[in-house]
Amino acid sequence: MASAAEQMAANLNLGAFGKATELRKRIWFTLGALIVFRLGTYIPVPGVDATVMAHLMTQNGGGILGMFNMFTGGALGRMTIFALNILPYISASIIIQLMSTTIPALEAMKKEGDSGRQRITQYTRYLTVIIATAQAYGIAVSLERVKSALGPAVIDPGLFFEFTAVVTLVGGTVFVMWLGEQITSRGIGTGSSLIIFAGIVANMPVAIANILELGSTGALSTIFIITFFVAALLVIGFIVFMERAQRRILIQHPKRQIGQRIYGGESNYMPLKVNASGVMPPIFASSLLVIPATFVGFSAGGPGWLQALAHQLSRGQPLYMLLFAALIMTFSFVWAAIAFNPEETAENLKKNGAFIPGIRPGSNTAKYFDTVLTRLTAIGAVYLVLVCLLPDFAMSNYSLPFYFGGTSLLIMVSVTMDTVTQVQSHLLAHQYEGLIRKGRGKNRK
Repeated sequence: MASAAEQMAANLNLGAFGKATELRKRIWFTLGALIVFRLGTYIPVPGVDATVMAHLMTQNGGGILGMFNMFTGGALGRMTIFALNILPYISASIIIQLMSTTIPALEAMKKEGDSGRQRITQYTRYLTVIIATAQAYGIAVSLERVKSALGPAVIDPGLFFEFTAVVTLVGGTVFVMWLGEQITSRGIGTGSSLIIFAGIVANMPVAIANILELGSTGALSTIFIITFFVAALLVIGFIVFMERAQRRILIQHPKRQIGQRIYGGESNYMPLKVNASGVMPPIFASSLLVIPATFVGFSAGGPGWLQALAHQLSRGQPLYMLLFAALIMTFSFVWAAIAFNPEETAENLKKNGAFIPGIRPGSNTAKYFDTVLTRLTAIGAVYLVLVCLLPDFAMSNYSLPFYFGGTSLLIMVSVTMDTVTQVQSHLLAHQYEGLIRKGRGKNRK
């Protein structure tokens, strides 16, 4: 029999959405913030020749540099103030989380409640500025060395340009970071994920038009284009299936007798997702790989070994695939270890008297959780590698855009599912509030 929450979720409709005033405000705020972000992706960095940058991205956009340009919504290719996007903030967040598991002071700070989380958030912001400054300076220096057939990328190179570029790019990153935090607190969904999602979706119509244009010119056959779109739909279905897949562990609660009544004794399930890390491993792996790839891609006309490295970091090449797969696997296990602590969970169950049938409470339960989590994480990591690399490997022999690669499809589907879930949660909360107000009104009468 369905629970009350499930019955209410089944009855959600446009009428309930129309009555949820708070939810509508959150959605409008999110849309407005994303529009502001998109406008910022067209404000150029002073002193950079846009024509040379477009030519440079055409030549070096097939590797990780092109993927980074996809994450930024084309801001990197146009060298705008949001060229670094939200990726420095994501890198800083995961670095701080990794440090919080190894440094006792940070680990104790996490357990202090809201005050501890606010201090960790502040440290994350400081680290974001440091990472963004290093990346911005590297991009500025690399751009000064670019000399293409159309001329230099920087109109007036020198110390003033480097200072201006660093201040502009770091300021843009800080603004995007603040915008993402505002979306998370006052809007719908996770701000950092929605900003990346907006950059990918905004260029999706152009990507579809490019594929259809290749078909009209005869570069791609009609059968191939139909097969490609069908395969993309199958990948989306596979992503939805894996993102919803979970392992449910039976938890038994003890019976307690108070007076002549017996309480408790019920059982429930603890769900463990197959892919508990979500889209963070591919995004973080891309943000790490893009640091050397950005310098390599912008260093046009450099020595032979540098050009060979740039070729190996392009889509479909062995070095690119090996590094990307290794980083995804590593961060999947690291993120799972951060999100779920088997020892702490087993201790909490033991304190409450709950147990897993057939497993002794305490250390045995922790070992059981660790075994199950390791197996699920391994399956989830392999799934992420397959989704992110197999489409790119198949697309490496064709002139197809990144926006139909596995990483972009994974981000779009996952962020959409997460946002829809939050919308449903707000609608359910609104219906619960309505029921409570009606109940109070009847009691007063």
